[in-house]
Amino acid sequence: MSGGDRIARVLERHGVRHLFTLCGGHISPILVGAKKLGIHVIDVRDEVSAVFAADAVARLTGVPGVAAVTAGPGVTNTITAVKNAQMAQSPVVILGGATGTVLKGRGSLQDIDQQALFAPHVKWQASAGRVRDLAPLVEEALWRARDGIPGPVFVECPVDLLYEEALVRQLYGGQGGSARSLGARALQASLRYHVSRLFAGASKPLPAAASAAAPAEASAGATRRARSLLAAAKRPVLMIGSQATLEAPAIEELAAAVERLGLPVYLSGMARGLLGKGHRLQMRHKRRQALKEADLVILAGVPCDFRMDYGRQIPGSARLIAANRSRAEAVKNRRPTLLVEGDPGRFLRRLAEDGPAGGDPFWLESLRGRDGAREAEIAQQAAAETEYLNPLALCRAIEAALDDDSVLVADGGDFVATASYITSPRGPLSWLDPGAFGTLGVGGGFALGARLCRPRAEVWLLWGDGSAAYSLAEFDTFVRHGLGVIAVVGNDASWAQIAREQAEILEDEVGTVLRRTDYHRVAEGYGGVGFKIERPDQIDQTLAAAKAEARQGRPVLINALLGKTDFRKGSISM
Repeated sequence: MSGGDRIARVLERHGVRHLFTLCGGHISPILVGAKKLGIHVIDVRDEVSAVFAADAVARLTGVPGVAAVTAGPGVTNTITAVKNAQMAQSPVVILGGATGTVLKGRGSLQDIDQQALFAPHVKWQASAGRVRDLAPLVEEALWRARDGIPGPVFVECPVDLLYEEALVRQLYGGQGGSARSLGARALQASLRYHVSRLFAGASKPLPAAASAAAPAEASAGATRRARSLLAAAKRPVLMIGSQATLEAPAIEELAAAVERLGLPVYLSGMARGLLGKGHRLQMRHKRRQALKEADLVILAGVPCDFRMDYGRQIPGSARLIAANRSRAEAVKNRRPTLLVEGDPGRFLRRLAEDGPAGGDPFWLESLRGRDGAREAEIAQQAAAETEYLNPLALCRAIEAALDDDSVLVADGGDFVATASYITSPRGPLSWLDPGAFGTLGVGGGFALGARLCRPRAEVWLLWGDGSAAYSLAEFDTFVRHGLGVIAVVGNDASWAQIAREQAEILEDEVGTVLRRTDYHRVAEGYGGVGFKIERPDQIDQTLAAAKAEARQGRPVLINALLGKTDFRKGSISM
């Protein structure tokens, strides 16, 4: 059994169903070993997409996503996605190829200090020194990725540990032909000894599979104190973020707990869709105003970062309960009245065991009234005529077209943010966005991972025309693997989220102007199906045609030409 086979065996018994990669000689035995065991090897067009896809798998299933990338440039290409996973607290394992152990630091092909490169961006890293190290390190990587605060981990796998011993001996011992000089004989003896050391103990059985430790739970005392604070509140607000959804298999239990609590709730990140569409407790608009009026706020996996205006949205007079796996995140920028250190999803489930939490019923109704008024405003704005398509009208049409079983992938600025006001994820774990890093370019990889995890679901990729170019080449991946993704490019010929404020404040659009490029033809060139929409009367028919094509396993790109609106004026974040 080769080193690549040993790694594949570990992945298989941990339930890893997909291995994302871009091929390279440094990692070939891992890919071949995985295929032999029935693991679906998905080859992408850019290594960053491999890690984004692995990230999506981790978020949707709770099982760490795994990417294998070749040495040097293959590894460096992943860094943005690795950092994104770190900030999103997503358990991802990166298996990185590396030069042979005997050649490290000698100027061999694609040899760099990969450990130093990854150190700031992963929660754990290791480099195998012998074949017998490979399986234990991958075991540990899968455990560490999920333990505590999840995140990406990196295992470096030198190429001479992955191939069969006979081939490695041939490569090292056969160089230079018959050795005549004393120096040459000494070198060959040294290489033979080195290879023997590499493979010493390689035949021993694989280590026992390590099970992931259960996340830390809130103390009984903290839960009682939280119930006491809730009992005294008249205007409570619950906010749930991605961290509360890390235990993917328990997501329905979390949804039931939130409903049992009966609190008005705002959902963000992976928590979007937790309660389905149109739930009476879920508020979507006027969050800032609700927080300013609240007398109690529960932040369940939500840090007070830029998305919360660094805590300034919550008045000093309000009681604040912060539940988070990370103490540092829980106290960031704002000291809570009650710090609940532990998994926020488990905290909410325990909190709901005593039934409804109370609060003034008129408070909930007033928030619902504001939501309804804002929806009416959006409907009115969507009816306005613009050049080409009104983006609000397009998003409302997409919302109406979504299947009950669908996943939305968000990758962009102005168009995608507009869509977030209008489109409603139909159920738990059905929305994927970058998270706190705000990374453009997640789209191709996220959609790939989502389509593989949810093969019967309708996967919609909402792209800005700027962000689309980062991963548009993954249409080739969709086509080769028969994945019917529906991509909609909001084409306003601009980096609109930046241009909107730059042009007004600095009176210059430099660097923000794009073309109304025929993105649909690019998709066709990769073997997909392309549509172009320029007029409102084309929208419904085109969306229906796209859905029909996707059901047949054909990826579709809709190039939607958009007009300008002031819908998100003044929305830039710092």
